[in-house]
Amino acid sequence: MRLAIICEYDGTDFVGFQSQVNGRAVADVLAQAATELYKQDIKITGCSRTDAGVHARGHLSHMDVPFEIPEDKIPLAMNALLPDDVSVVKAFYVGDDFSARFSNYGKRYIYRVYYGRVRHPLYSRYAYFDSYDLDIDKMKKAAEAFAGEHDFEAFCAAGSTADNYVRRLYGVEVRKSEKDPFLIEIEVAGEAFLYNMVRIIAGTLVEVGEGKINPEDVAAIIGSRDRKKAGRTLPAEGLTLEEVFLVPQSPL
Repeated sequence: MRLAIICEYDGTDFVGFQSQVNGRAVADVLAQAATELYKQDIKITGCSRTDAGVHARGHLSHMDVPFEIPEDKIPLAMNALLPDDVSVVKAFYVGDDFSARFSNYGKRYIYRVYYGRVRHPLYSRYAYFDSYDLDIDKMKKAAEAFAGEHDFEAFCAAGSTADNYVRRLYGVEVRKSEKDPFLIEIEVAGEAFLYNMVRIIAGTLVEVGEGKINPEDVAAIIGSRDRKKAGRTLPAEGLTLEEVFLVPQSPL
């Protein structure tokens, strides 16, 4: 039988979700706990491979298990075997044709930026620090250009294996966090993403806020398909996969 799980993890000490030879991966930690729980080798298939240092609040995976445990008991059983930086927050049984990778309608990410004159260590693992006095209104205006279907080659990092750069975004929203007026949330929702796409979108919007890029120029940057014209790739620590959509979504 096939089981889907929603996981939350702090990506700081992981090399990413996908199993790799060069370090500790989220998938390996989950598989080890599931194997111990079910007393049988368990393979974990994730919805996507988050990069090293990227966090998740709602990462979706699936695995085939040999016997049934009540859905509400699985998070407790798994978490007793997991380290403190990863947790199963929900589990539910699905059909054998369900795929965490292919049976979803997209994802929602938030990139967090805090700005001001001084750094705050309590934000350092989960947000990017910018010493500029960012213009939020300009960032909001620039964000409007990303919604819809576009060729996002200008927002794809080198090393990508993609042969098609067209992606559809439900929308991009910039807002101040309710927790702190100096903490900015850049929410990006879409069907699929290119390599480092969200971090480059966030970097471009930050450069708009810094006054280095005009909001009116963002549409032309998208149309240029030129990576050099877009903003910088922001570091991994500010990015969190917030949600994987299991039903069709509407634009933000």
